[in-house]
Amino acid sequence: MTFDLFLLGYLAVGAVVGFFAGMLGIGGGAMMIPLLVTLFERQGLPREHLLHLAVGTGMATIIFTSISSVIAHARRGAVRWDIARRITPGIIIGGLAGAWIAKFFSTFGLALFFALLVFAVAVNMLFNRKPRPSRQLPGPAGMSVAGFIVSFLSSMVAIGGAAMTVPFMVMCNVPILQAVATAAAIGFPIAVAGTVGYVVTGWGEPALAAHSVGYVYLPALLGVSVASMTLAPLGALAAHSLPTARLKQAFAVLLLVLSTRMLISLA
Repeated sequence: MTFDLFLLGYLAVGAVVGFFAGMLGIGGGAMMIPLLVTLFERQGLPREHLLHLAVGTGMATIIFTSISSVIAHARRGAVRWDIARRITPGIIIGGLAGAWIAKFFSTFGLALFFALLVFAVAVNMLFNRKPRPSRQLPGPAGMSVAGFIVSFLSSMVAIGGAAMTVPFMVMCNVPILQAVATAAAIGFPIAVAGTVGYVVTGWGEPALAAHSVGYVYLPALLGVSVASMTLAPLGALAAHSLPTARLKQAFAVLLLVLSTRMLISLA
């Protein structure tokens, strides 16, 4: 395959990720990482860095996807900025810590961690569990702890955090549309902290692919980001006009298939 075909592949990944990011508030890493690993492997990038490059690049793309998605939701007044402000301090610390810890995982170890986390998220989405009516969001300390945990796990596997923050907010009786929109806003600081971490931890690593900045592969970052920012507003429009329950279930099944395939390919 030529580089032009790989660029088309990155654009295709970005289009799918951007649409779902706008619709469901996700950063798209759970879907993106297995696809990037496949493209990187076929492109002949160093096998020992495949997953770290995919995760670092995926985290960087979420910066741009979340901006496009949150603007579209904010125009409709759906973002709970009070929640985003309260959870951000823990997110910044957790994102940096998660990216640093991920460096010590082997490619297969990180893939296994990714697959187990995605399996748990997908099962939760499939069963669509309902919260107790009396449950509310925790106070500032609890929100900071929640932000740290979400960002720590997210930065290790390049998800924007919505796979965890949306269920968390819904379980605290935040309306689903507000939860999706707010998750898009929360994804931005998660992505920034995680990207900084992956650039720093990958800096100076031997045998990295050309055009890499740390563990961020710039050609893939460009292709995925351009397409995802274009499609995210359409996904946000769909979220405000269509029921998302069945789409979430279909998305959960897709997550299971993609993460399993990635795990098998790296075994």
